[in-house]
Amino acid sequence: MFSNIITIARRSIQQLVRDRRTIALIIVVPLVIASLIGVSLPNKAVLNQTLPALLAVLILFFGFLLSGISFLRERSQGTRERLMASPVSRGDIIFGYLLGFLLFAILQTLVLFFYTVYIIKIDFMGDLWQIIIFQILIGILAVCLGIFLSAFARNEFQMVQFIPLIIIPQVFICGVLFPVNTQPEWLQWIAKFLPLTYGVDGIKAMMLEGKGLLDIGKEIAVLASYAVVLMALAGISLRRGHVA
Repeated sequence: MFSNIITIARRSIQQLVRDRRTIALIIVVPLVIASLIGVSLPNKAVLNQTLPALLAVLILFFGFLLSGISFLRERSQGTRERLMASPVSRGDIIFGYLLGFLLFAILQTLVLFFYTVYIIKIDFMGDLWQIIIFQILIGILAVCLGIFLSAFARNEFQMVQFIPLIIIPQVFICGVLFPVNTQPEWLQWIAKFLPLTYGVDGIKAMMLEGKGLLDIGKEIAVLASYAVVLMALAGISLRRGHVA
């Protein structure tokens, strides 16, 4: 089983590496957006308070987009159906693609974070390695979400349409722009069920308050639970010979 996962992961990595334009976009686009944020928030105090939450959004957004479109492309090219017809299990396929896409999601996360720290020079508290681990957890969630939602799209255009449906509403509800407790009560109730809420709360607690991983156990547990459930649903959505 493990060898099948590694084989599928290696193949998905090779496919993305051959696409030099995609690799360039994986690295360059997050840096451009981070730079725009840094320039548009010239006040250092506001930047320090705002950027941690925006980092959580960018990690979720780019990880979701990368994994969702890449997984959809595998289906449109018939690669996934050939794998489904082979002796490998649905779990092998899901975890293989997860491992492959996660490598690039982690790369994006590290590039984005170190750029904001050393180039934009955001001030933060907490241990660097613990912050990175939590951000990688957000990246894992993003990849799981992208793989799951790709089952409901027929083409890349439809996949992109999930952004205003799934990602953007969370930006307004989950405390990225405004504190959750200042919003209407019914929106606060919805926020409790959105994964980005816990990503934002966790990364703020670490970068602004200096808390460690042991101090944000609730946020870690919720994000990990979401990732596990999404991967399970993604496995269920795969069918032999299925074409969405």
